[in-house]
Amino acid sequence: MRQINKIILILSCVFVGVAYSADNEIYIDQSGATANIDIEQLGISNLIGGLSSSAGSLNPLDLDGTGMTLDINMIGATNKFFGDIWADSFTGNYNFTGSTNLFTIQVDPSNTYGADSSNHQVNVTGGSNTFTLNQGTSALAATLDLDWTIQGSNNTITSNINIDGATNYVDIDGSDNTLTYTGAGVTASAGGYFYLDQTGGSRTFNIQQLSTQDNDWLKIISVGSNGTLCVIQNDQGSSLGC
Repeated sequence: MRQINKIILILSCVFVGVAYSADNEIYIDQSGATANIDIEQLGISNLIGGLSSSAGSLNPLDLDGTGMTLDINMIGATNKFFGDIWADSFTGNYNFTGSTNLFTIQVDPSNTYGADSSNHQVNVTGGSNTFTLNQGTSALAATLDLDWTIQGSNNTITSNINIDGATNYVDIDGSDNTLTYTGAGVTASAGGYFYLDQTGGSRTFNIQQLSTQDNDWLKIISVGSNGTLCVIQNDQGSSLGC
């Protein structure tokens, strides 16, 4: 409890200190296991710092440890959430309501703690948003559970996973949405399951499953007219592309 109280106190100080440079900005640098962090921002042009932040400059959101839970609620337009997470057994719940928001997060890009047993849930209501989630770009993302629920048009979703038994579920309702997914794995247990359920026209989907020593599974249910769908499943072959 002492650790959580400290995090809340830091947030209060940050709100006061950076009010001049954007509507609201949050800076968190957390190390240690089993942290539980809950953040809500309402309005426009808010920023949760990390990666290469901007506005008042910020950096991080940086979370290092195991068994952490992060709940994000951003309600409004032109908001930004950037994050670096190094953690096993991480749970992330991300909720966005509004348009033209930007979400970029990477989990354990340098294999510091590993990226095993993560559970991410991304819920979006709105249009013209851009979302990027990269999991285990060097570490293996064992038993990852990643779910996207997108309601709106003109959204862009990009996900790159170094998989090891990962499950991905994507539910998209709306037109003119773009989805790019790459799941790569090099171990004997690196099979991935990807399920896309989509309704809406003029969509663009690029899906690559690249487990070299295990099976991949893909299920797509799509309703709508116009658009492009490219699927590549590659088991150590030479792809010709789409």
